Amino acid sequence: MTAQATYYIIRALVALVAIPFHEAGHALAAWLLGDATAKREGRLSLNPFAHFDLLGTLCMVFAGVGWAKPVSTNPRNFKNPKWGMALTALAGPVANLVLAYLGMVAWKVMYYWAPVNNATIYIAMFLRYLVLMNVSLAVFNLIPVPPLDGSRILLVVLPQRIYFGLMRYEKYIMIVMLAAVWGGFLDVPLYYLNNAVWSLLGAGTGYIDKIAYAVYASSLGAVI
Repeated sequence: MTAQATYYIIRALVALVAIPFHEAGHALAAWLLGDATAKREGRLSLNPFAHFDLLGTLCMVFAGVGWAKPVSTNPRNFKNPKWGMALTALAGPVANLVLAYLGMVAWKVMYYWAPVNNATIYIAMFLRYLVLMNVSLAVFNLIPVPPLDGSRILLVVLPQRIYFGLMRYEKYIMIVMLAAVWGGFLDVPLYYLNNAVWSLLGAGTGYIDKIAYAVYASSLGAVI
């Protein structure tokens, strides 16, 4: 198998984990806040086929930006519709950041203590791309442009007249956004934002590095 084929297979496997985690995060938040619409539709699940959109998944694997089936919500079921919609939208990126953190923990543990063989090399590659894709999903979806999750969070800070006026052009804005991404116009800001989040995750898992160094120093002392 070529290196490029391996790369795309691993990206596909990561997408089948990251995308359901994101969508299930929305569904879980909505359910906890009083709206069971997504739960009734089977979206409170990590089963990829519950969220699968073929074109969106292919775009995620090959272009780095994709989508899943939208999670349905009914704002009238929330005690506070404005905050309910915002928190439900925020839950998707937060779920990705949680998964990225767990992936980095597992990746560092393998880096320091796993034996080196073909199996562990592939697992380490999977974990690395798991962190990368989840960070990318979280950062991209927090952009405050419709129909991304960040635009739903704007409902909390913008007057409703302005917000819903903006939402009328949601489809057109998304086409422009995708064109900007595929044209490379957002590469630089997304690169720096993704690196910033990666650095924060690295700092947040720094205790693993300290443990590894302490174990290494202790082993040197035992040898001496």
